Amino acid sequence: MNYLRLKALLGAGCFSMALIGTVVVPAHAGGIERGGYDIDLLFDPAPFATEAEATFVMPQRKLKNAVDTDPFNGTLTGMSTADDSESYWVPRIGAKATIGYGVDCMVDYSQPWGAHTAPGRWNGAQSNMETDIKSDNYAATCSYKMDAGKGQLRFIGGVFYQEVYGFKESLVSPLVPDFGGTGRVDLKGTGWGWRAGLAYEIPEIALRASLVYNSQVKLDNLSGTLDLTNVGSLGFPIYGSASMPDSVEMKLQSGIAPGWLAFGSIKWVNWSVLQSIPICSQASKGLAPCTTVSPFPVRMTSLDLMYRDGWTVTTGIGHKFNDQWSGAAQISWDRGTSHGVGSQSDTWTLGGGVAYTPSPNVEIRLAGAIGVLTSGHSGTLTDENGYVAGTDVSYDFGNDLVTAISGGVKIKF
Repeated sequence: MNYLRLKALLGAGCFSMALIGTVVVPAHAGGIERGGYDIDLLFDPAPFATEAEATFVMPQRKLKNAVDTDPFNGTLTGMSTADDSESYWVPRIGAKATIGYGVDCMVDYSQPWGAHTAPGRWNGAQSNMETDIKSDNYAATCSYKMDAGKGQLRFIGGVFYQEVYGFKESLVSPLVPDFGGTGRVDLKGTGWGWRAGLAYEIPEIALRASLVYNSQVKLDNLSGTLDLTNVGSLGFPIYGSASMPDSVEMKLQSGIAPGWLAFGSIKWVNWSVLQSIPICSQASKGLAPCTTVSPFPVRMTSLDLMYRDGWTVTTGIGHKFNDQWSGAAQISWDRGTSHGVGSQSDTWTLGGGVAYTPSPNVEIRLAGAIGVLTSGHSGTLTDENGYVAGTDVSYDFGNDLVTAISGGVKIKF
């Protein structure tokens, strides 16, 4: 579960900048971020441009020394180790057009959020056997640019519609008769968000500075079912609410010599909005608030994330070798969002890639990354309301490897 990007606009001086690609790394240190938000296509100088890209991420997070710490629901003494991550694809497609003097607009589809863990029947099975979260994001973003000093000032605004859905399975307490199977929660929610930002560009020296804010997406309509498989496959209608985080990202790039470009970015994501998400019975809706302190049968279960805010810092350098080939390398640090519960520790990633331009209208990109998911421990954590999460299992994790490959194509005219 972690997302780190390899984006390099390759160019300096008088030659054009080429977008080299994206490397995505699982969000072990970035909440449930996968593709995140990306509006770099909006800056392409061509009157029309379209691009498609996909990234395959291979995290290798492993849990060890797992202990079932809740004696009230039966103690598991099976496997103390588990694989806590699954490989996944992240696609993205977008199109940009100049629709008037100084006005550019872009539409795109992406998958900003996601997570997939499947440790199976381990000592923490009553906490999680499998969790799979997915998202779809449909966005429209426009900008207006005007002359300002030696360059151009660009005003940015847009909206996006988001669908977030998924399930969680865990082992139901073996202390209760006929509850020895799995419990499954299925949920889906939708919401709207918006973005606003500013950018300043001096194309002659490949200078661009941008600051973009993406709003929260309130999922007030979360709904689904809770299924206890060994109790006649009963499905209880459930509901809840959550917010996907807002974020601020600042990017800076500049030509530093003929054919050379330096770039960097700082991003803050408000992951602390996702603490414990209570899931409640639809039958109780309107009778009692759905909170973490609500007793059964109002609060049926909860999704305990207990995140802190995320920070990502990236720096790198790009070089144009000739009219057809460009390359870039970068290093990124992502502060882990877990700070007591979970395995999303700090992540360090080294990435590199190349861009091949066989003709002025076509660009082909290939990139890769390798990173370290740092070590840590998961136990219990108490929130500001006194709710204690992580009481059912404790475990350790070491320094683990993550790798990713990414490919894309851009066509413009």
